[in-house]
Amino acid sequence: MKTVVTGKHIDVGESLRTHVETSLAAVVEKYFVKAIEAHVVFSRLRHQFCAELSVHAGRGLMMQASNEAADAYAAFDGAAERLDKRLRRHKRRLRNHHKVKGEAAEEVATDYVLSADEAGAASAADGQPLVIAEIKTSIPHLSVSEAVMRLDLADLPALLFRNSAHGNLNLLYRRRDGNLGWIDPALVAQGNALTDKAH
Repeated sequence: MKTVVTGKHIDVGESLRTHVETSLAAVVEKYFVKAIEAHVVFSRLRHQFCAELSVHAGRGLMMQASNEAADAYAAFDGAAERLDKRLRRHKRRLRNHHKVKGEAAEEVATDYVLSADEAGAASAADGQPLVIAEIKTSIPHLSVSEAVMRLDLADLPALLFRNSAHGNLNLLYRRRDGNLGWIDPALVAQGNALTDKAH
C-alpha cells in the first residue's frame, strides 16, 4: 500500500513517517489484502496535534479517521485505533450477511460544489448559485445496512444511494445528535397507498 505522510505547517520527521507507515500497514492489512493507498496529514491546532487518516481500500471504498492529542504520535495512534474499530465493525457486518456479493452496481452522477458566500451567489449571471467545481461521482446500489457501513467507514456527513430493495434513491445522513437519519421516499409512497385504500 502506498502511504503518503504530510504536514500542514509542521515538519514530519523520518521517525514519525516510519511509525505511521508500519502502524497503518499493520491495521489495514488485517482487513484488506491489497489496499490501494493511504494519506496521513498532520496539523497543529492551538496546543494540540491533529492527525487525519484517509485510506482508499478499493473501488468506492474510502475510510477516514482523525484524532487530536498533545503530540503527533498520540494523535496518529488514536486515529489509527478509530480506523481499526471501524474496520472491525465493517468486517463483522459483512460476516453477518452470510453471503458474498459481487461488487455493487453504481451509476454515474455529477457532484457540484457551489459558492457559499453571498458575493459568489450574486455574481452568477442567471441568479443561480455560482458553481465552483463539477466532479463526476457515482451513486452506489446498496442495502440500508451497507449504506450505513459505507457512511461509517468513510466518516461522511451524508450518503445518497439507490436502495437495492426497491431501486429508489435514498439519503442517509448524520444528525447533530449523533444518530443517523434515513430518507426513503418509497416508504412514504407505500404509506400513502395504504391510507388511500383505507378511505
